[in-house]
Amino acid sequence: MGRQKINSLVAGSLLATGLACGAGSALAYEAGDIIIRAGVASVQPDESSSALEINGTAVAGTGAGVDGDEQLGLTGTYMLTSHIGVGLLAATPFEHDIKANGLGLDAGDTKQLPPTLTLQYFPLEPSAAFQPYVGIGVNYTAFFDEGVDSDLEALLGESGDLELDDSIGLAAQVGFDYAIDDHWLLNASVWYIDIDTEADFQFDTVRIKSDVDIDPWVYMLGVGYKF
Repeated sequence: MGRQKINSLVAGSLLATGLACGAGSALAYEAGDIIIRAGVASVQPDESSSALEINGTAVAGTGAGVDGDEQLGLTGTYMLTSHIGVGLLAATPFEHDIKANGLGLDAGDTKQLPPTLTLQYFPLEPSAAFQPYVGIGVNYTAFFDEGVDSDLEALLGESGDLELDDSIGLAAQVGFDYAIDDHWLLNASVWYIDIDTEADFQFDTVRIKSDVDIDPWVYMLGVGYKF
């Protein structure tokens, strides 16, 4: 699913729910409440990169590309007050193929976990059924199980290894909860996350490097429960 289509779906659901749900049940967010949510999380990179450097020489017209993935998303919010909460994004590991743009081949693959901590603001009355919120915070992305694609190894005639640097960056979030009853709720949320890494392909006689700004949009639709 493309980024524009996902953007349209999430924006449409936010608008439709906001218009349809002005009043409602007494969800009543209060200090000390814990809200757990689960659903489908989609990571859609908005990547850019430097040219591929082969043994220290930049190759014009090349770069690195990263595809998207969907996994089980898990979020939690601890309410500090009736309007302020601390949120955490977690998920099962996302898997991404890495492309060698300009060379027309797959270069590698990796898995990553992007735990993201945000301070969230809920502007409406605590008893409102529709609870939009915004958040800002920090992300730590850990890359693991990196591998070099067989296409690249066949082109070079050598086996190789891939290393990706972990990343720390800012994150912003917008979303909403809609109460079904005093405990169960529906949720939609979007994050923009600053993820920067260096891709380092190491072979016996060749080394290929590129700085990659992945900077994904993360979309999640799910259900939640308030304790």
